[in-house]
Amino acid sequence: MYLLPVLFMNHVPKTQIETDFLKLGRLKIFSWLNPVELGLLGNALATLNYRRHEVIFRESEVSNSARVLVGGIARITCLNASNERITVAFIAPGPLPTLPSLPVTRFDFRCEAFNACRVGTLEWKRFDSIAVNGREVAFKKFHQNDLNYWYRFVRRTSSVLNLDLHDRVAITMLDLCDDFGIEDACGTLLTVSFSHKDIASIVGASRPRVTEHLGRMERDKLLMRQGRQFIVSTGKLSSSLMQAA
Repeated sequence: MYLLPVLFMNHVPKTQIETDFLKLGRLKIFSWLNPVELGLLGNALATLNYRRHEVIFRESEVSNSARVLVGGIARITCLNASNERITVAFIAPGPLPTLPSLPVTRFDFRCEAFNACRVGTLEWKRFDSIAVNGREVAFKKFHQNDLNYWYRFVRRTSSVLNLDLHDRVAITMLDLCDDFGIEDACGTLLTVSFSHKDIASIVGASRPRVTEHLGRMERDKLLMRQGRQFIVSTGKLSSSLMQAA
């Protein structure tokens, strides 16, 4: 039996540190760590709280640390061609992706708090004191996570892929289900209430047009509403994308 309570919780009532540990233990990115190592990670993380809309970091900031969203929802924003700030991705608890750092850019990418967030940081070299080959394994997993987010971004926005708006909305709903969904008797329930405006920002379209396509998916029984939340039939939606390809 692991002596986790002694190492991490010290037999005290639930505290913010204990809550952080429980949240870290549920993140896939740290599934390679055993409970003792998770405890060491939790103790090593330097955490900060951020209010809604507060900037967590900008593209110009260079960091030698891993950033982990312990609680809340973050978002990646940038400036579009009209110099309006738009959302390009929502981030669930887990690694925060590295932002592009280009010599000359007008996009001004930022990572912001979508709601109240708690973020932990840890220098890469500190992973070696937590697990064998810790820095190498952690860096690889965080890097793969970065690639996943930016692959999604390119897939939704690149004209090379020639995806129409209906496909982009469908792909976005599937991505949101991957990050924020739980299995429901009727499909996958999106546990977070994303507005049509939020989805429109991600796919680069107007809210009325996105509403039109979401309504079409609802009529086709690919998704349904439960109050302000969506329940998505991910299998049917995925199949519809394959048939349209």
